[in-house]
Amino acid sequence: MTVDGVELCLEPFGDPAHPTLLLVAGAASSMDWWEPEFCERLAATGRQVVRYDHRDTGRSSSFPPGAPTYTFNDLGDDVLRVLDALDVDSAHLAGMSMGGAMAQVVAATRPERVRTLTLLSTSFAGERADPTELPGMDPSLRERFQAPPTDPDWADPAAVLDRLVEDLRPYAGSLGFDEERTRRIGRTVIARTRDMASSAGNHWILQGEDVPFKMAGIAVPTLVLHGTDDPMFPLAHGEALAREIPDARLVPMPGVGHEAPPPPVWDLVVAEIAKHTA
Repeated sequence: MTVDGVELCLEPFGDPAHPTLLLVAGAASSMDWWEPEFCERLAATGRQVVRYDHRDTGRSSSFPPGAPTYTFNDLGDDVLRVLDALDVDSAHLAGMSMGGAMAQVVAATRPERVRTLTLLSTSFAGERADPTELPGMDPSLRERFQAPPTDPDWADPAAVLDRLVEDLRPYAGSLGFDEERTRRIGRTVIARTRDMASSAGNHWILQGEDVPFKMAGIAVPTLVLHGTDDPMFPLAHGEALAREIPDARLVPMPGVGHEAPPPPVWDLVVAEIAKHTA
């Protein structure tokens, strides 16, 4: 769909007459990491589940590598653009990592558009009441950020897939890294994405303005789903989110790292989101 001049690719699952649950992916992640079977299981609980591609991922608008003409705030506003495109006044939002930060901003600034908020593997986008410092990312992951590997030949799908797999490997938890599943999803990502170089790099260099709000000001019902083995935002971040947001509820995901919920925890995640959005 084209909204405000931006092409956004989205896919709904389930009955459009049901309440909408919008899934907001993390940085540099297309809709494909919300797997169709996962979406179908959520839809079977009586929701219209919608996944979409951020700009510079999948089939949504693409910009030259290293030169995006949009901001982080524009990505956040795309959440509302998707709802507008679907003619949905208010929706349940579920955001993972960067998508969780975007969902927090929408819930704080446009609460009339948000029925409930589910935060997965993310941290704070607003001002905390408790200034206690939270643990940082795992040292091995920090090293990868500080010294990223050389770019592959972006015209070679096999090389791009190998790079994608190795980029994601350090984010897995004690459930293990499912390389076969990652490669299967990765092949779909590469086949659907307009420009993999842009998709891999542009989100990390975005500029934007802070949207000031207090975490205690988030007034919509909030569920926090956080991996017990998250190497980017250790579990303490999820625990603190649940303390800071009024009446929020924390559900740890055993053995999960910094990743979209893997199949071993789908029963838990689907049941918790169904209960939360009932």
